[in-house]
Amino acid sequence: MNHDIVEKNLGLMFVLIIAVIALGGLAEIVPLFFQKQTTEPIEGLKPLSALQLEGRDIYIREGCNTCHSQMIRPFRSETERYGHYSVAGESVYNHPFLWGSKRTGPDLARVGERYSDEWHRAHLYNPRDVVPESNMPPFPWLFENTLDGKYTATKLTALRKLGVPYSDEDIAKASEQVKGRSEIDALVAYLQQLGTILKNRR
Repeated sequence: MNHDIVEKNLGLMFVLIIAVIALGGLAEIVPLFFQKQTTEPIEGLKPLSALQLEGRDIYIREGCNTCHSQMIRPFRSETERYGHYSVAGESVYNHPFLWGSKRTGPDLARVGERYSDEWHRAHLYNPRDVVPESNMPPFPWLFENTLDGKYTATKLTALRKLGVPYSDEDIAKASEQVKGRSEIDALVAYLQQLGTILKNRR
């Protein structure tokens, strides 16, 4: 009898479906906020340097995260190709997260130290010089643009409010550490640190 009432009333069925999905989602998500492995940094994790942080912003600006994920799933097919699967404690200082699921290009979660700085520079200047089959666009302007450091300290200050442990000294020196550096320097610095903590433990 009650079952018939639900089936014949679309509004009621819709409300009940939403309630079930919401409760199920809460049951899966809420416990994660209380687990150390998802809320605390892994051993050895440090905040990005001022130059690396500027490189991350360039990475986002140029849309790199729309084609490259930074999340290796715990499947053999992925770990054999990319390395150790991603763990939440690696990303606690990242705002926003850049995990992603779109892979037009390979995952970059463990690309740090896999190639030389010169390789990255050549690849970003013209990808087909080092990967002939690549469909990635070139980014020659990164070699011409320089950073002025105008907002770097502000960025570190904002991230500190979100829980990233930048010191007063880090913030005070941030602008001078990036001023005059090229955008390619910053982007390569960011790429070279990706995933190196767990990779170097293996």
